[in-house]
Amino acid sequence: MSKNKELLWQSRFSLPFDRDALKFSSSVHVDRKLFREDIRGSIAHVTMLAEEKIVSREEADSIVAGLREIEVELAEGSLVPQWEDEDIHTVIENRLKEKIGIAAGKLHSGRSRNDQVATDTRLYMRGRINSLEEVLGGLMKVLLEKAETYRETIIFGYTHLQRAQPISAGHYYLAYFNMFDRDRGRLRDLMKRVDISPLGAAAFAGSTLPLNPSRTAELLGFGAIFPNSIDAVSDRDIIIEFISACATIMMHLSRFSEDVILWSSYEFGYLEISDAFATGSSLMPQKKNADIAELVRGKTGRVYGNLMTILTIMKGLPLSYNRDMQEDKPPLFDSAETTIDCVKIFAKMLENTALKEDRLAKLTAEDLSLATEIAEYLVRRHVPFRDAHRITGKIVTWSITNAITLPNIPLEKFREFSEAIEGDIYDSLKPDASVNSKKTHGSCSFRSVAAQIAEAGKAL
Repeated sequence: MSKNKELLWQSRFSLPFDRDALKFSSSVHVDRKLFREDIRGSIAHVTMLAEEKIVSREEADSIVAGLREIEVELAEGSLVPQWEDEDIHTVIENRLKEKIGIAAGKLHSGRSRNDQVATDTRLYMRGRINSLEEVLGGLMKVLLEKAETYRETIIFGYTHLQRAQPISAGHYYLAYFNMFDRDRGRLRDLMKRVDISPLGAAAFAGSTLPLNPSRTAELLGFGAIFPNSIDAVSDRDIIIEFISACATIMMHLSRFSEDVILWSSYEFGYLEISDAFATGSSLMPQKKNADIAELVRGKTGRVYGNLMTILTIMKGLPLSYNRDMQEDKPPLFDSAETTIDCVKIFAKMLENTALKEDRLAKLTAEDLSLATEIAEYLVRRHVPFRDAHRITGKIVTWSITNAITLPNIPLEKFREFSEAIEGDIYDSLKPDASVNSKKTHGSCSFRSVAAQIAEAGKAL
């Protein structure tokens, strides 16, 4: 550390801070991401200080001009933060002093590092929430397009990873649409708690100076100001909520990735991923791997780990601020960047996938997943459901034993199992008939899916 550079808090101490201790505690390699937010918060703060006559207008103008120059220097890379500066806030304040002299020291009037960092964090989170909501909207748009394209394409619906019933592929894509729509809702709800300015709370008890927190909140575009100065600087609930929301988004992406990986495999063969979003093997020339989906699935674990990290950091902290809270930035930044990147690339990959409709049509026409139609056919013939279920189970067993698909079982054989079965049973044993026979709200019939698509379009 150069001799002319003093840590901002060091005046009370008679010995310089140990270099190894400084390197251990330095956060500038992480919080340098907040330089724009820090400068924006400082400009709002000094503007308020001038309006309240705590600093002169000339001093405020000099500070603002210097801060804007520093923002350009940091953005362009001509000013490179060093670990000796401890954090990005010190980098900016020390550089400001070099530029404008002693007037730089007035910027911190009535402000603590505690409410400064809390403000920067909330400004960052507002931007990341907006970005994440935007990319989720892009993914939902792709899902809606897929639902429209494949509304009348029939696929297998699964339970327990076993073929269950034929459904509209559009219905499947809309299920994920609804998941991501809920994710957007969580982010919008969280924004109400993020959009509160902590600036003016000072270290934790407020200030004797005539600050105007409402004015700085207005200048920064916050919707409200803190109700309690202790909570303003010690609250990290919003970070926990945000990473939790990211973890839920990643969980949805991971489930979707699992489907993409399985469906694009040779064993399933339902889905084709564009070569532009697949990889090969360095040894096996025939391989086509769904690596993007696998990476998204893998990165989900990172975000889960970040959630446990921030919960563990906060679980035993007494009020108000503690230095442990410096460790909130790595999980916050990593979760935001990882989730945004994953949503963006997954949407792009999904846009470049196609269902293998010919193969699906052949498989769904011959599969045992039509068995439920036999049971419900018998119910419509006034056979009690439990009896209908038992009869259908015996039909399925016979079908498997004799290697004859359900639609190809002769009528006389059907009638050996139940005399309630007539020739119209074959009308029910068609995939499209099965799908379109569904009458309940939100079901997989083509008509219901069309209605769901229309509602989804409104949500976008």
